[in-house]
Amino acid sequence: MNPAPDRLRVAVAAVDLRARNRLASLVEQSGHEVVELEGCPDAVLSDGAEGTVLAVPTVAVGSDEHEFPGLLPADATARQIDAALRAVAAGLTVRAPGLRNRTFGVPTEDLGPLLTPREVEVLQALSDGLSNKAAGRRLGISPHTVKFHIEALFRKLRAGSRAEVVAKGLKRGLFEV
Repeated sequence: MNPAPDRLRVAVAAVDLRARNRLASLVEQSGHEVVELEGCPDAVLSDGAEGTVLAVPTVAVGSDEHEFPGLLPADATARQIDAALRAVAAGLTVRAPGLRNRTFGVPTEDLGPLLTPREVEVLQALSDGLSNKAAGRRLGISPHTVKFHIEALFRKLRAGSRAEVVAKGLKRGLFEV
């Protein structure tokens, strides 16, 4: 594996010249080289106003468009931008603390307790309409263990039925259909 380069080649995408110049200045302050989008950049720093998702890993500053792999607040420092650019160039997702996407759009007070990976698997089995016995076969556990996890789901999600557990799990983005 090759080590990360000291300087990244970063393109700037912004709707107006003033925003473009501000972002280019932040790229230079963070120690990276500003290149054109056609110049095969390692990453892009954007104001997020364009609304277009690029094929190059992009950090959007001051945007709440969640299609971008990197989201930073408008007042992000050069150091934060440097870290975010390096992270998205390496294939990671970056979210500054407090940005809505960290909880998939659900307010933190509505998230409730965290579920274990096995509880999420049981929740998925419930959403597929499986009985305890069928869920146990799918997951390689006994029907009694499935029942134990369902009881934990009822308690954690404050639900009174299997259908309500599934509905609350979907609403909170705990699994996909």
